[in-house]
Amino acid sequence: MAGHFEATPGGGAAVALDEVEIAILRSLAVQLLELIGPGDEPADGEDPLAALFAEGPSEPPTDPALARLFPEAYGDEDSELRAASAEFRRFTENDLRTRKRNDALTVVRTLDALPSGAEGAVLTLSADECRNWLGALNDLRLTIGTRLEVSDEDEGGEGSLYRLPDSDPRKPMVMAYLWLGALQETLVETLMP
Repeated sequence: MAGHFEATPGGGAAVALDEVEIAILRSLAVQLLELIGPGDEPADGEDPLAALFAEGPSEPPTDPALARLFPEAYGDEDSELRAASAEFRRFTENDLRTRKRNDALTVVRTLDALPSGAEGAVLTLSADECRNWLGALNDLRLTIGTRLEVSDEDEGGEGSLYRLPDSDPRKPMVMAYLWLGALQETLVETLMP
C-alpha cells in the first residue's frame, strides 16, 4: 500500500503516507485554497438561498493557473462566443470555486485527522472523500503543471521536465507533479468497477 491507493470495502480507498508526504500534501492543498480564494459565505441573518442565485465574475482570471482551473467555456474566437463564455462563467464559476475549495478542504481535514507520528499513517477515505481527493489532486496537478509550463510533449514522458538536472530549481515541483499524478492514477484505479 505504500505510495499508492488500494480499494477498501464500501467504495473507499487507503494509502500509507509518511510524515513528509503528509506535510507536502497538506501544504499544497492549503496553497490551492489560498489561490482559489475565500468563499462568499452568507452573513449572519442573510438568506443562504440568496447565495445560490448570486452572480459570479464574467471575465476570466488573469492568473494563468486560475485560468486553467476556471477555463473559458466556449473559447474566445469571436464576440458571440466571448459573450456566451462570459454568461456561462457568471452563473457557474462561484459554484465551481466552492466545489474546488471543498475538495481541497477535504484533503486538509483528512490529513489533519491522521494520528501524528514519525513513521506516518494510513489514510483511509470514504467513497465521497475519494471523489474530493480526486478533484483536489487534479486541481493541484493543473496548477503545478501551469506554473511549470508543462506541455503535451512533457506529458508523454519525452519532454525536458523529465530530464531536469538535480540543480534545477524546478526539480522539486516537477517531482511533486509526478508524484501527485501517480497518486491520482492509483486512486482512479481503485474506484474503477
